[in-house]
Amino acid sequence: MRRAARESKKRPFFSPIVKQICITTIAYFLCFSLVSPPLYAADKLPLQVVPGGNRNEKQPTIPGASHQRTKARKTSFERKYQRILALLKRDKSLHHMISSVAKTYDIPPSHLAGAIIGEHTYNYDSLDTAQSYYLKALEYAGIPIVFQYNGEALISFIKRPQFSGCLPQSSAKKWRCIEQTWKNKFQGKGIGNESFPNISFSKAFLHPLFAGQSFGIGQITPLTALKMDDITVQLGHLQPLDINNPKDLYRKIMDPKTSLHYSAAVIKDAITAYKETARTDITNNLGITATLYNLGNPWERARQHLKKRIKHPGLLPQENYYGWLINVKQREITALFEQTSH
Repeated sequence: MRRAARESKKRPFFSPIVKQICITTIAYFLCFSLVSPPLYAADKLPLQVVPGGNRNEKQPTIPGASHQRTKARKTSFERKYQRILALLKRDKSLHHMISSVAKTYDIPPSHLAGAIIGEHTYNYDSLDTAQSYYLKALEYAGIPIVFQYNGEALISFIKRPQFSGCLPQSSAKKWRCIEQTWKNKFQGKGIGNESFPNISFSKAFLHPLFAGQSFGIGQITPLTALKMDDITVQLGHLQPLDINNPKDLYRKIMDPKTSLHYSAAVIKDAITAYKETARTDITNNLGITATLYNLGNPWERARQHLKKRIKHPGLLPQENYYGWLINVKQREITALFEQTSH
């Protein structure tokens, strides 16, 4: 009897397996609560409608690379802005395409024009007509293009076990996951006998020509187009992109007739992200949608804004240098489409 009593005292109240499960569960929920706002937090917040105009009195700092590109071409940001604005006024076919595509994606055409104007003011010089962009696309049509790294095709590379959690998702989530997995597991690291360069996923796989990071009237990257594939198929009725056919992907992001769809999808996605995630309506502020067009990753940024709103419910999202200009020029941009609405 005494021996049984002694054994019962030594026996742990929880078995090691149960104890480990409890510790893991508690750690998971503690970590989740620290890094993510509660799932119900957004529902408790009132819908925030962001008014037009800038939150910053002065323009945020313009990146040095934009200054260098502009100086190298012996021009100025204002001259580049006036050039792209003149193109949108002069080229009736481009103007019509912007209006038509914006309607397809249920966004104001001024938001689509604002994103294009920002790109050509700070990142790229505009060509003379929409036809020029089409001809540029034809130049690429005869160039052999393959999405690969070090001889391994992209379609094969993303079948590695590190990407197993990425594939059965929407196009946006899938390619965000692939991009992040490359950064976390491969970029600048060694695996077995392989070593990988400290460059982004896009540079490693999606820019075989090394002719620039983005293309076309909306300066879309191949990775952005892949992320927006589901939206353009669903709303724009475009054919799905195929990473085994990179030449077709490049053509679509360079030809204005299709590239505008990807630009519109980016803006649509940003508006949806802020409304669904942070209960914030950004449709009245051209500068905010232009900022998100410039920065990318709207869902992650919307989650960050939600965290800030939980502490400060009235806090509004702020524009960057790119969006700041678009808000300053809002009257000129919206006037482009008010003329055709009468």
